[in-house]
Amino acid sequence: MKNFNKISQLWAGAILLVLVSVSCKKYLDQEPLSTISPEKYLQEESQLGAYAITRYTDILPSHTNYSFGTFGIDANTDNMATTSMDNRYAPGLFKVGSSGGDWDFSNIYQLNYFLQDVVPKWKTGKIGGSEDKIKQYIGEVYFLRAYVYFSKLQALGDFPIIKTTLSDDAAKLKEASRRMPRTEVARFILADLDSAAMLMNNPDGSKNRLSKNCALLLKSRVGLYEGTWLKYFKGTAFVPNGPSWPGANKAYNAGYQFKAGSIEAESQFFLSESMSAAKAVADAVQLVTNTGIIESANNENPYFNMFSNVNMAGYSEVLLWRQYSVNITHNVPVYAQLGNNSVGLTRSMVESFLMANGLPIYAPGSGYKGDDYIKDVREGRDGRLNLFLKEPGQKNQLVNIGAGSHGTTIEPIPAIDQSSAEKKYSTGYTIRKGLSYDGAQTNNGGGYTGSVTFRATEAYLNYIEADFERNGVLDAVSVGYWQQIRTRAKVDPDFNKTIAATNMNLEKKDWGAYSNGVLVNPTLYNIRRERRNELMAEGLRFMDLKRWRAMDQMISTPDHIEGFKLWGPMKDWYKPAQLASGASNPGAIVSDPALSLYLRPYEIYGNNESYKGVRWTMAHYLNPIAAQHFIITAENGDSNSAVIYQNPGWPVNGGAAAIGF
Repeated sequence: MKNFNKISQLWAGAILLVLVSVSCKKYLDQEPLSTISPEKYLQEESQLGAYAITRYTDILPSHTNYSFGTFGIDANTDNMATTSMDNRYAPGLFKVGSSGGDWDFSNIYQLNYFLQDVVPKWKTGKIGGSEDKIKQYIGEVYFLRAYVYFSKLQALGDFPIIKTTLSDDAAKLKEASRRMPRTEVARFILADLDSAAMLMNNPDGSKNRLSKNCALLLKSRVGLYEGTWLKYFKGTAFVPNGPSWPGANKAYNAGYQFKAGSIEAESQFFLSESMSAAKAVADAVQLVTNTGIIESANNENPYFNMFSNVNMAGYSEVLLWRQYSVNITHNVPVYAQLGNNSVGLTRSMVESFLMANGLPIYAPGSGYKGDDYIKDVREGRDGRLNLFLKEPGQKNQLVNIGAGSHGTTIEPIPAIDQSSAEKKYSTGYTIRKGLSYDGAQTNNGGGYTGSVTFRATEAYLNYIEADFERNGVLDAVSVGYWQQIRTRAKVDPDFNKTIAATNMNLEKKDWGAYSNGVLVNPTLYNIRRERRNELMAEGLRFMDLKRWRAMDQMISTPDHIEGFKLWGPMKDWYKPAQLASGASNPGAIVSDPALSLYLRPYEIYGNNESYKGVRWTMAHYLNPIAAQHFIITAENGDSNSAVIYQNPGWPVNGGAAAIGF
């Protein structure tokens, strides 16, 4: 059962054809179980394992065939940019949906069905097979339910806590729709992860299945998320009992009290939980070695190859990875050798990396060579930037050269003029993370490198941040973790040297430099910087920006996403026709040099909303609930009488923007 993608396919027809049928009663996305009987299924360990594994592909992040996989999902943040701006950065364009959206319970229903059927049978000895494996698979489902609920917490905040399957009874369904305060949801998630950690023992030792360390890592992520959210959104409608918190208008949430006694104590509780779980993982898992070697046909740099190997089982810090094969493939290696499917690194991302000597690029004596050329940008920098920022002329294939039908053997000058999404370089800066040097991996849609799902380095980072947020200083454990990360990155491990040289007024391009519209102190900023650099392109940036409340500053002052310095000497790489620009030119290919010397991927043509820059509104920290769900839970179709309530700043009618726009 090492390849859960294969198992998912095998079982999809045999089991999920029945389980995933959609009921005519859409509410809570219930699915009929009338055609499958618990008495005939989920009675022995292999059935439990198969049921759990089928849910992995629906719930956990991984590469998919024609998307850029996990190395492109920081797009639409200040880390990475595509060719078009997300509507959430254009107040007035991000709107309430008419139906669907995040108010969805399909995965929750499937997981609850398993738990309510299997756990009682297990406790009474009615499940056949290995006791260790039975516990492992039950633990996996607890983990998956926690993961789904965490996605709901991030998207919507307050959310119903549903632990069982529900019958088609309108009154009971409405009752179950009550939105519980987000802190209760977060505590419920931690409880599920405690159950998962207690039960999962990974009897086969496979990193293709969830483990206790995965549960502890996610627990540290959830604790850090909620602890910092409560800290930075205190005094707003985005936390229980805050001014105009919409939950207070519902009788079922009236008089809510934090379990820890106050919002401050509640924040401390979650940060403590994060620290404890993170330490358990970090102390148990060593970091993979970084030799600093970039181009190697013989896998001479474990840190680089950890993100692109076909088999990731041997990398200590990889806690869970998804395996592919010549029959089950994706397109990430192709995109990594072309234009990264139009996902490029931003100037802000690239400039956030320190010099190898530990100094910011602007600090006196840093040795920074400037950004007239990509070669200059990389020279003397943090080893992670050297590894993962591509430069024209570098080799993209070292073995089986030319064996694939796509990809490029030598990195070209950034193809900023391409109309093809897979070939276009949206910012001029392109990432090497996830690139395979094997030309055989570059048949279109034919790559089969593994996909990292959970990596233990995050636990090191979670502990450091939770420690500082909770205590205001760093303990010896944090110091040790931070020094290990920087040493592995080929950066001077003396982070106090970096902190002393940090000028927050020169870090404003980094959204993570802010909380509540105010620049944070240099120590906290450098903790966030480390997280940003280490986890670049691994899909956690937007989560971090939200919990830090790091976009308030763009409510009044737009930001401008930029890429490389096109309008310097690098402009000579291109023919005049490739550099067509001008706000009034519908044939513009690149941004006007009058705007900036740096390529602005969202500001090519003045008729687009994105030409105004990246803007924000408070309501966008949470997603709206679609209009359909208010009608379903209302009396006589009157949305105002609905059991549920809308998120702060959002109306209940479909097609409407956040209030005030």
